[in-house]
Amino acid sequence: MTNINSIQILKKYFNHSSFKGRQEEIISRLTNDNGHSLVLMPTGGGKSVCYQVPALMFEGGTLVISPLIALMQDQVDALKKKNIPAEFINSTVQPDKRKKNLDAFVSGKIKLLYVTPERFRKAEFVEQIKNANISLLAVDEAHCISEWGHDFRPDYSRIAEFREIINNPLTIALTATATPSVQKDIINKLGLEKDEIKIFHQGIQRPNLRLEAVDVIDEQETLTEITKVLTEFKGSGIIYFSLIKKLENYSQLLEAKGFSHSIYHGKLEAKRRKQTQREFLSGKQKLILATNAFGMGIDKPDIRFVIHAEVPSSIESYYQEIGRAGRDGKDSLCMLIYNQEDLYTQMEFIKWANPDAHYYSKMFEIINNNSDRVNSLDIEYFREQMSFKDHNDFRVETVFSMFDRYGVTEGSIENKDLKLVGSLLHELDDENHLKEKLMQDNKKLLSVVNYFKTETCRRVFISDYFGFPGEKPCSNCDICS
Repeated sequence: MTNINSIQILKKYFNHSSFKGRQEEIISRLTNDNGHSLVLMPTGGGKSVCYQVPALMFEGGTLVISPLIALMQDQVDALKKKNIPAEFINSTVQPDKRKKNLDAFVSGKIKLLYVTPERFRKAEFVEQIKNANISLLAVDEAHCISEWGHDFRPDYSRIAEFREIINNPLTIALTATATPSVQKDIINKLGLEKDEIKIFHQGIQRPNLRLEAVDVIDEQETLTEITKVLTEFKGSGIIYFSLIKKLENYSQLLEAKGFSHSIYHGKLEAKRRKQTQREFLSGKQKLILATNAFGMGIDKPDIRFVIHAEVPSSIESYYQEIGRAGRDGKDSLCMLIYNQEDLYTQMEFIKWANPDAHYYSKMFEIINNNSDRVNSLDIEYFREQMSFKDHNDFRVETVFSMFDRYGVTEGSIENKDLKLVGSLLHELDDENHLKEKLMQDNKKLLSVVNYFKTETCRRVFISDYFGFPGEKPCSNCDICS
């Protein structure tokens, strides 16, 4: 430990004179009590400070496991601007730069190293990271550990194994969204007992966010509700859509009404997405129409409204997305536009995201039987074999993604370097297990319906959902007022 205390570090590097919420308590747990911690804190609540300040107090380095490549780069850039020695290693970094960053961390020249969990698949990384003096392991977006979370990453479930490789250091896991069952799963997957780890939660403490939901029956009513908000609120805002086609349709409708905006979704070129993000962050463009591909790493304090123009898939994703509003503490609107028809869209998404065991088995067989020419094929070949070229059926993409996540394959069809490196695992071959996953996803969607239909405070509903009972009515939602 260094002689400098946490408040001195906060002032010196982060330009703040005091901690907020439970930050100081969490940091004390790590630095004074040497105790493991699970931090449940709202989006924008300052989770990163909870491990970045201790990282500068410990003698050894801090290894940060994060699933989000773009967010990883943003965080490292921000730390470097504060003169904090930090680097990251992921698939976007050139091999020589990856080696240089890892060498610097092992030798103690940098204090924080951000890596994806998949990096532990690489033997050369594992061999070298063993030699590092690691004082703290920070597991960001910790809900990815749980198969019942809304953004499961299989490599995250190996965190206990990673901890063992690096000599079981002090560990802090952080997330904005974890139900009680997911919290339990996180602790288990860290390889810890319940009495070894302290849970810190701040509840849903964003009193400046006004929560509203409106019922509509068609697209004209949706447009009317959006237009009302755009006329009333003059600041920056995000309108979320589930379908790119619907996003583009509303883009045309809003353009015809004279509302300037940009669009953001996964099918746009990376260059255009970056430009759109930069323009929004700088304030050059005030309004973004986006799919859920937009928002990770968006640290813009003055977003005055977030509208969900289509029903989201879960309370977890909804809460994460509305958390981007009002980070400056000023009044902001979070509106859910509820159209019963949207449920069918989400049910289709859930169906495509949950292929059955036979589907996984057949895809594995096709790749295995065509191993010598698999990279001369394209995704349409697989779609034709599996679903008669139904372009609305995205199960093929799901299978490729899950094969990669579980280490069944390496590379990709798009890059012409796909290859089988493992067998079909139990998680993808057990029909009962897959049916349970499908049921859980449908339950998450049902919770969104219940949120819309609730007759009690919306903030209380969300708090109860995440296992924080006893929240008082907020007086700042459409049910309360």
